[in-house]
Amino acid sequence: MGTAVRDYIHVEDLAAAHVLALEALEQCSPTAAYNLGSGRGYSVLEVIKAAEKVTGQKVPYRFGPRRPGDPAVLVADAGKVRERLGWVPAYDDLERIIYSAWQWERKRSGH
Repeated sequence: MGTAVRDYIHVEDLAAAHVLALEALEQCSPTAAYNLGSGRGYSVLEVIKAAEKVTGQKVPYRFGPRRPGDPAVLVADAGKVRERLGWVPAYDDLERIIYSAWQWERKRSGH
């Protein structure tokens, strides 16, 4: 049984791309729609295992049936935004993304 593959992006990278798009609009560049992502897919199980490695804690999970219409793989092609706006994700590694989120959560919760 496999798990869905998705493209994960750090919230700071998402915000940086939006800033670049706004700056382009200020310079009267033509508007465009962009896909944002790392261009690399990770299975849900890979995300769970990476989270366990980063946090040192077990993540409880169970397998279930695929949802109707849910594609097996969804990975963004961010080539257009890279080419036109020069955007490149600073967090290009799943463990770095999880580590950053874990540190934020620990700080937020006081642990």
